[in-house]
Amino acid sequence: MTAALLDAVRQRLVESGADPTPAGVAAALRAQGRLLGDAEVLGAAEELRCELVGTGPLEALLADPAVTDVLVSAPDRVWVDRGAGLELSAVVFRDAAAVRGLARRLAGAAGRRLDDARPWVDARLPDGTRMHAVLPPVAVDCTCLSLRVVRPRAFSLAELSAAGTVPPGGERYLRALVDARVSYLVSGGTGSGKTTLLASLLGLAGERERIVLAEDSAELRPAHPHVVRLEARPPNQEGAGLVTLRDLVRQALRMRPDRLVVGEVRGVEAVDLLAALNTGHDGCGTVHANTAADVPARLEALGMAAGLDRAALHSQLAAGLAVVVHMVRGRDGRRRVAELHVLERDRYGLVATVPALSWTVEGFRRERGWERLRSLFGGEGTW
Repeated sequence: MTAALLDAVRQRLVESGADPTPAGVAAALRAQGRLLGDAEVLGAAEELRCELVGTGPLEALLADPAVTDVLVSAPDRVWVDRGAGLELSAVVFRDAAAVRGLARRLAGAAGRRLDDARPWVDARLPDGTRMHAVLPPVAVDCTCLSLRVVRPRAFSLAELSAAGTVPPGGERYLRALVDARVSYLVSGGTGSGKTTLLASLLGLAGERERIVLAEDSAELRPAHPHVVRLEARPPNQEGAGLVTLRDLVRQALRMRPDRLVVGEVRGVEAVDLLAALNTGHDGCGTVHANTAADVPARLEALGMAAGLDRAALHSQLAAGLAVVVHMVRGRDGRRRVAELHVLERDRYGLVATVPALSWTVEGFRRERGWERLRSLFGGEGTW
């Protein structure tokens, strides 16, 4: 089928309000004076369904279970990440207008506005996929569309070990971290696997524990029987209805959480999380940082932006947070747990991280902070 014929059928379906079912496509084709076989009608119906209610040319990529990210930077530049770094796919859009049209339709499906007056959007699609789009002229040459796939289930630690994310024998340390119910953060760069690891760790929590998640965009799906998911919300077109991550953290504290989880600590909600960790709540989350050693400075910057002075921030940090688990992504695109750090205060009262376990191909190597980590595990003589 030609592009012109597909355009004509599409227009006919829009005008009639019919769904892109095989029967509807066949009727639209007859209206164009074309008689096609069953296979051709079914093929046209599927192509139109993908374009009208699916993700268009990206449908096959997003259906691939190995794909984590799909990035569109031009009609003929569709990049895909299958866990080993970005690679150029064979998918091609008709033109820049088709990319823009798909981005706007996906934004509409997420209940968001995307147009010249509001040329970017960050949203979650109904199936959980995270989308971000920027329209020209902000995106200079073409609409830029980024899609991050959220899988319907969390990976187990055994699966992460098999994939090389956790080193041999490393599972028992991570299980001990969860069993000890200490507060921790998973740090790392974008795409390093922070959310994936956190979801796996939350799945290890006891079945009688209540996990309350607070996220900007709901991505965490731990395999646990008692999970409450809260998601932030942007203001509507009238500027009303804003629900921030800080609002969610405060509400979560009133929901009797056994474990309070902030999907990504990146703003003033850091202060509320630290306050919760200092009032008897167990908590965890993720934070962007280049290294585990950079986490205190990152939290200091977030806390000071919320009006918390340096000394108070470090006092709450020392009392509330125990461990940082750092993720990295190598040049080969593979993600791994690089190290575990414990926190301690220096003679000036400032918090610094101390390496306790570090990655090797044979397993975690114990560093100078190991004794402190072992005491947190409560496993004297068992290691």
